[in-house]
Amino acid sequence: MKKQAFNPYLPSYEYVPDGEPYVFGDRVYVYGSHDKFNGTQYCENDYVCWSADVNDLGNWKYEGVIYKKTQDPMCDNPEKRLLFAPDVQIGADGRYYLYYAFDFVGVMAVAVCDTPAGKYEFHGHVHYADGTLLGAKEGDPFQFDPGVLVDDDGSVYLYSGFCPENFPWGMFGLPERLIKGGMVIELEKDMVTVKEGPKVIFQDKAHGKGTDFEGHEFFEASSVRKIDDTYYFVYSSCNGHELCYATSKSPVDGFKYGGTIVSNADICLNGRTEKDALNYSANNHGSIVEINGQWYVFYHRQTNRHQFSRQACAEPIAIEKDGSIKQVEITSCGLNNGPLNGTGEYESRIACNLMSREGAKRYEFGDVIEEYHPYFTQDGEDREDNPNQHIANMNEGSVAGFKYFIFNKAEEISVKVRGNGSGVFLVSTEIGGKPVAEISVKIQDEWSVFTAHMKINKGVKPLYFTYKGEGSVDFMSFTIK
Repeated sequence: MKKQAFNPYLPSYEYVPDGEPYVFGDRVYVYGSHDKFNGTQYCENDYVCWSADVNDLGNWKYEGVIYKKTQDPMCDNPEKRLLFAPDVQIGADGRYYLYYAFDFVGVMAVAVCDTPAGKYEFHGHVHYADGTLLGAKEGDPFQFDPGVLVDDDGSVYLYSGFCPENFPWGMFGLPERLIKGGMVIELEKDMVTVKEGPKVIFQDKAHGKGTDFEGHEFFEASSVRKIDDTYYFVYSSCNGHELCYATSKSPVDGFKYGGTIVSNADICLNGRTEKDALNYSANNHGSIVEINGQWYVFYHRQTNRHQFSRQACAEPIAIEKDGSIKQVEITSCGLNNGPLNGTGEYESRIACNLMSREGAKRYEFGDVIEEYHPYFTQDGEDREDNPNQHIANMNEGSVAGFKYFIFNKAEEISVKVRGNGSGVFLVSTEIGGKPVAEISVKIQDEWSVFTAHMKINKGVKPLYFTYKGEGSVDFMSFTIK
């Protein structure tokens, strides 16, 4: 049965950021890195794949583990090594090639499989004709976050780059690297040998002043798509929270900055700044794909008060007649292609807006978040079953927002909560707006349901839940009747 689609679109226990979506046959496949719940660093798990029928984007299938870090010959310590963000392309031989940057080693690796989501086998490290690894030659820029394109004529282009302003290379036992921006490397048809490059074509923050990239310079997360005769380069900018794009008629030069596609805190949208962000933000990584004539941007959000447990989200986008893409807002209903039903039970984890009484903030490395901030989390350890993700620590002034629902006749709303809080949830259709319902809650050790009458007009509307009262509550779900 066809299901409604939500954000995040995968089960609540799954943490697959850096999503690269592709349609192969009648299914869309998402390849990404694989975080742990409550992890201590990025990308600690092996690669998994999820897919969905192109006509049923609310029903995702777990394809299992497709590649293990121990398959790479450079994996000297599985407990410490990490599989960073991958990308996939079909080679001239019809096989599927999986590209990844192995940890902070600074080289690119390739695995191959006969099917989109089968068991990939190690194929080799990207290297020059003389066998020297790309990234190991003197003067080579640091290799990171592969984006791969097999062009219409069979040419193979690898995009790469990692351009932080201040990075502790010595911490990783690496020499200072030449960092100038994002680059392109042309590969031979064998998909693993360098034919030409690397060539820097995207400005980093240190070299972007005075260019059309200024303020949105390249940082990481290279991804490329070809739409008609135009190449779209999608990347994470120096601002971290946003995915931007640039376009060119050539895959190897001439790219012009286009704009922001999505921010995981709606920053930049309608002039919004980080000071009035609508969600907790940090890095972002993803790309665009066309499914049944509709284009989408895939991105990720942060959970558990840090950057190391990220989850996959998506939103529909429009590519205008002039080729431009306008920034879209983050929602709870991205792949649903329209609002959610205005009746039924909804998990709080699909909130697209979350903030404290002091607003939201950016998760930074080693930063201790103040105790009054709410956050997405789950009970138990990292796993592949038993969904129980919820919003924890809703306290005085905390807001959880959900967009959008289509209301026809709804007269009652309830919340499932637990905790030491005693107060009221004010439910409104705008932040700080007039309540359409007031749900009183009291201290409960176990998950308990509290209900109130709701008076809401017909139409498409968001819902915002603002907690007012003493203590704090964990918020599991709400039900509209």
